[in-house]
Amino acid sequence: MRNIALKLMYVGTAYHGWQIQKNAVTVEETLEKAIASVVGHPVKCTGAGRTDAGVHAENYIANFRTTSTIPCDRLPLAVNTRLPEDIVVVKATEVHDGFNAIGSCIKKEYTYRIYNSRIRNAFFVNRAWFYPKHLDEKVMQAAADRFVGTHDFAAVQSVGTEVQSTVRTVHYFNMTRSGDMIECRVCANGFLYNMVRAMVGTCVYAAEGKFPPEAVSDILEGRCRTAAGPTAPPGGLYMTKLWYEEDVL
Repeated sequence: MRNIALKLMYVGTAYHGWQIQKNAVTVEETLEKAIASVVGHPVKCTGAGRTDAGVHAENYIANFRTTSTIPCDRLPLAVNTRLPEDIVVVKATEVHDGFNAIGSCIKKEYTYRIYNSRIRNAFFVNRAWFYPKHLDEKVMQAAADRFVGTHDFAAVQSVGTEVQSTVRTVHYFNMTRSGDMIECRVCANGFLYNMVRAMVGTCVYAAEGKFPPEAVSDILEGRCRTAAGPTAPPGGLYMTKLWYEEDVL
């Protein structure tokens, strides 16, 4: 039985997230059906993370096991012919049996994009958060800096989510502006449910003057979700980078 890692990208607008659900179309289900039709047997994919409905991935890793002998260099083209245009397999790599797309991932980077202009841009619908009120990216960066390090991130996790621990390590959280587009890049050893979108919403609130950037430290210590900013819309969020010991990217 071979263990195959797939590098893919997808636009998440048409899907109810990565993970299979009973009454909704998801990226995982769509990919598994395409792979199964190529290898000739049912497959189960393990993904690098549970991206939410409407969230995109510029880089994503999923692995599956197969008895098929199809060479890895032929798999992407074969699977892509059976996928819709908004999901693309870029690369296939045979990995050792213990490789797991989520368990073997060392750290992840997400990028959140805010289109900060008085006039919306039709080409960024469902691709960036249209925010007409001017945001000072320097204030956003001052707030973002407070998230860096090892903290309890319960204050920026969706209420009702059950996890063993809400402690994570954020390696960097950088705000950059290019014209009207603000990019919020955050890297961590793991993320809680809606954590990135809530972190972005908190930085936006700081830029609006609802609280000073340094208040983020107190918000984290308080562990209260309602004290932080709102959860930013899903369409602006992209999984952009993953780190593995194996060369699967």
